[in-house]
Amino acid sequence: MEYATLNNGVKMPMAGIGTFLLSPDEAEASVLSALQCGYRLIDTANAYVNEKAVGRAMKKSGLPREEIFLETKLWPSFYEQADAVEKTLERLDTDYIDLLLIHQPAGNYIAGYKLMEKAYREGKVRAIGLSNFTVEQIQEILGICEVKPAVLQTEVHPYSQEKELKQFLNKEGIVIQAWYPLGHGDRALIQEPVFTELAEKYGKSNAQIILRWHIQDGNIVIPGSKNPAHIKDNFDLFDFSLTGEEMARIAAMDQKKRYYISTPEMLKGYAEMVPPVDEQK
Repeated sequence: MEYATLNNGVKMPMAGIGTFLLSPDEAEASVLSALQCGYRLIDTANAYVNEKAVGRAMKKSGLPREEIFLETKLWPSFYEQADAVEKTLERLDTDYIDLLLIHQPAGNYIAGYKLMEKAYREGKVRAIGLSNFTVEQIQEILGICEVKPAVLQTEVHPYSQEKELKQFLNKEGIVIQAWYPLGHGDRALIQEPVFTELAEKYGKSNAQIILRWHIQDGNIVIPGSKNPAHIKDNFDLFDFSLTGEEMARIAAMDQKKRYYISTPEMLKGYAEMVPPVDEQK
């Protein structure tokens, strides 16, 4: 395993499992499978409505809590609820969260960030950060924060490498984490000839080449899967390295092509939507 060191000294695994779009049963099975394969980073969110299942999988794994890096995200409709972090801890059945993010720049996200800072000071959260924020919105947080965000989770893949954003984040000491690391399953991306060529050279899959590129480029990855074989493969990334020339070839593929683009209307809807977290299994 390789690690990123966050701006407060906390070490975060460079590869983990995401649970977006997984039902509670799927999330529990996938997280347990991942932990048994050697994963130690788990990503979930209030809005995924599977936090209880993630908590159960952590317990079932038998691993000491301190060996697992648990990451979750506050949803906009909870940003102004004083007990939002406590309720999240209860659902996850844990005393602390390793990394807590503001999920969307919607609603009163300043209030949400203040909630996270309070939880950080109280030792309930080891690091805090942002998800889906633009440079301008990050600068707004930097202007008011007492605890600096440690991570930005956003869409990154070979077709959308976010080079300018990463330059800004590097200057601010903020680590980037990629969701849609494989381009939302876009076959055209995954089957690019350069990945097929490198997969043959290294005895890996095209997806493993892409995930290895991410790690060497400084992107923490959290591919999601409910297939045990894919879960295992998505973690088998640490026994080879791409050369500088191969990294440059992939860097040249950047098209600034995103699969997810938020709009003011979407953000307004996020702020109004209340995930059925109390109905979780």
